[in-house]
Amino acid sequence: MNKIKTHLFDVVTHLTTNKEIAAYLELILEDNNGKLLAATLGDIVRIRGITQLAKDTGLSCESLYKELSGEIALSADTLLKMIYGLGFKISLQPQVSTP
Repeated sequence: MNKIKTHLFDVVTHLTTNKEIAAYLELILEDNNGKLLAATLGDIVRIRGITQLAKDTGLSCESLYKELSGEIALSADTLLKMIYGLGFKISLQPQVSTP
């Protein structure tokens, strides 16, 4: 019997451009899950670096690690600081409702 060899999937290795990262964030935002959003931002910070994000947001590395653990939902203030600190902006669109 042949054994199937598997590897752990790490999304970080597949996000190479700002456009890909933005699409990933948009997809996660549609899920409406604050803890998942925090974990997703944690993935993006692994790409960009926590030290740089701390400098850009004025938040401490310790505070960022706690917020990005995915164990708690982010506060609106921290969420906005992180998104802008990572070089992204938020735009809103009305939801499309089906009759």
